[in-house]
Amino acid sequence: MSGALRTAHPPFAAVLFDCDGVLVDSETITIRVLAEMLRELGWEISYEETVRTFIGRALVDEWEVILANTGFRITDAWVHEFHVRRDDALRAGVQPMPGAERMLAAVAERFGDRIALASGADRVKIAMQLEVTGLGRWFGDRVFSGMELAASKPAPDVYLAAAAALGVDPADALVVEDTVAGVTAGIAAGATVFGFSTGSAVSTPPEALRGAGASLVCSSLEELPGLIDAYAMRERSNASRLMP
Repeated sequence: MSGALRTAHPPFAAVLFDCDGVLVDSETITIRVLAEMLRELGWEISYEETVRTFIGRALVDEWEVILANTGFRITDAWVHEFHVRRDDALRAGVQPMPGAERMLAAVAERFGDRIALASGADRVKIAMQLEVTGLGRWFGDRVFSGMELAASKPAPDVYLAAAAALGVDPADALVVEDTVAGVTAGIAAGATVFGFSTGSAVSTPPEALRGAGASLVCSSLEELPGLIDAYAMRERSNASRLMP
């Protein structure tokens, strides 16, 4: 990227975070509401199958699998009802992921305002969750929704938009993601991706994240600042050995 800012914490110039499942513990709530609504359409889908089929993807992009299993072509009205029911449930129960606040403080100490949130969700949901959890103060206006772009994850658009807004080359950005679709989006943008997997029922297994291209996978957000430091030290050491 011409004129891009140089790295703030070499080899990274910025850190771009996914939201759901990384910063906020929302996936259990969202999947429960979605499974309820799919059962109302006649699809006897289990919680586990709902996770496998839909997590990390924009619901509107999955209309074909819903049609195949219910005979119902989801409408704008149905999606709106899902959003309302989901947001009501999230507003009542969403929490930050354990360690999110301390992790963001440590990452902000390293990168300043060159951190952003890049979610595949709609902006209303993102804003509500950041307000309820109190995490919005770390991002200000550096919040991006894949739903407002030509394509959401696994397309790279939201990460490209976030990097451009921060003035950094995507190749100099670190992305933190918890789903295969999200890792795929970060890799397609040209970024380095760290995976996050807690081992819960809604968490993508580490091997799947690595298979999608994640450079490493952590199980605790409080590990992340140290992993960034260690990765940076290793990359600088490798670069110095290659120097003539």
